Parts: sequence; structure tokens; C-alpha cells
Amino acid sequence: MPGETRRRGAALEEALLEAAWRELVEVGYGRFTIEAVAARAGTSRPVIYRRWPDRSELAIAAVRHFGRTTPVPTPDTGSVRDDLVALLCDAAKSRAELAALFSVQMAEFFAETGRTPADLRADFMQARSQPWGIDRVLRRGIERGEIDPERMTPRIAGLPGDLLRHELLMTLRLPPEETIVEIIDTIFMPLVVPRKDGS
Repeated sequence: MPGETRRRGAALEEALLEAAWRELVEVGYGRFTIEAVAARAGTSRPVIYRRWPDRSELAIAAVRHFGRTTPVPTPDTGSVRDDLVALLCDAAKSRAELAALFSVQMAEFFAETGRTPADLRADFMQARSQPWGIDRVLRRGIERGEIDPERMTPRIAGLPGDLLRHELLMTLRLPPEETIVEIIDTIFMPLVVPRKDGS
């Protein structure tokens, strides 16, 4: 095919992974085939099979590709509260497709491979070019005295992202900004701000 002769190496692999990601999002894993990805990428099945032996490995590689190529910028407004609102708003926009994929499109993948949504999320997280920015936001909040480090447990630190994920998975659409503000102002910040009485 013409596309095969023009692209080689990393460029070809990126094109294959992008085609695989688009195929997953559009048709789900149940109808995800090597043939369809090859057609979308303008190449042949052997080109794909040389890199990924079966469709499950290709699907995992596509999820990693999405994680690597869609970083969420880490804001620095000078306020931990404002940083968290901005971070979650940006994350919601860039992760809506991923949430929909995990919740409704990958059931057959989990049944076929024995893997779990947590396993697939771990693949996604490991592939990202930068760590999840909430860690930097919270660290700056502690340094500025906006957050009490004694109250910041790993479970609490993960709460904003967990609640955003829940919204995306349950509604399959972008949460309104008011929902994100409520997550930060009503649920998260009261758990971590220093107590006025010092206790």
C-alpha cells in the first residue's frame, strides 16, 4: 500500500497506534480487529502483527499511546484551590474519551484477557510523558501553607481525581464546571486546609 512505503519506524508506529486508538473509541473492543486498524492506517495486517501479536496487545498499546500523547498541563495560579479546579477541568476535557472507552467499550477486553479496569488504567498512567499534575499542585499548596501535610493521606490526595473519574464514568459526558468546583470546595478542601484552632 502507498502509506506503507512512505512511513517507517517511529512514524509508522505512531500512525498505527493512532489508528488503533480511533478504532477502539469508535467501535469498541468487541468489533476491534487488526484488519480494520490496518485499513484505517493504510497499511497491511503483517505490518501490525510484526509489532503486536494479537488485538489485545494492540489495544493496550493504543491506550498507552493515548496516555503518552495527551498530557494535562499543570496550572500554577498561586492558589491550590484554583489550580485544582483548572486541573480537573482540563483533565475532564482530555479524558472524556478514555472514560467512555473504559466504561462501555472494553467489557469484552476484560473478559478475554482477565485484566481489570485498574490494570488498564495503570498502563495508561505509566505511559504518560509527565506524572499526574495533582501531585505538584498539592506539594505547592503544602509549601504555601494552604494545605496541612498532616491531613494529606494518599487516599485524600487521590480524591479529586477519583471523584472526577466517577463523574465521567457515570455520566459519559463532561461534568459542568460547577460540579468540579463542588468537588474541590465542598468535599476536598475542607479535608486538607489547616484547622484554625491548630488541632
